Amino acid sequence: MKFEKQGQIYQLSATIKIPVGLSEAWEFLSDPGNLKLITPDYMGFEIMSSADDKMYPGQIISYKVSPLLGIKMNWVTEITYVQNQEYFVDEQRIGPYAMWHHKHFIKEIKNGTEMVDIVHYQLPFSFISNIFHNTMVKPKLKEIFEYRTNKLYDLFGAYNEQ
Repeated sequence: MKFEKQGQIYQLSATIKIPVGLSEAWEFLSDPGNLKLITPDYMGFEIMSSADDKMYPGQIISYKVSPLLGIKMNWVTEITYVQNQEYFVDEQRIGPYAMWHHKHFIKEIKNGTEMVDIVHYQLPFSFISNIFHNTMVKPKLKEIFEYRTNKLYDLFGAYNEQ
């Protein structure tokens, strides 16, 4: 996992390889209902609407989540792009970030599937965002993405490059 800063925009990138075929990986990863399975329980993640639909561009999904300090908040995302079995993009419309743009790329590799996440995000109150980013946001995002990786390994098994 890698974090970078480009002006006031932060970027997180993470890669995971799982030992399942592209179709199975896409079926799981592109199903909004599975997001709760790969999110830490302490975040109180609750899908409020649109998780039963197959993912499509323009889909609005509402959640309740407690990302920091146990404070419950609304998070609304829009699925802006979907290319079947290749990538999808979700963008925050309402939530804790000033901006959140999350690209999910998947591709078939030898003995499995590779998923690459690239998240561009901006914190509110940019004049103090560095302090909050380094002490609270970055460690929390790292923890959430590591949890997701471990959960995917639990569900599908760890990838073996042999």
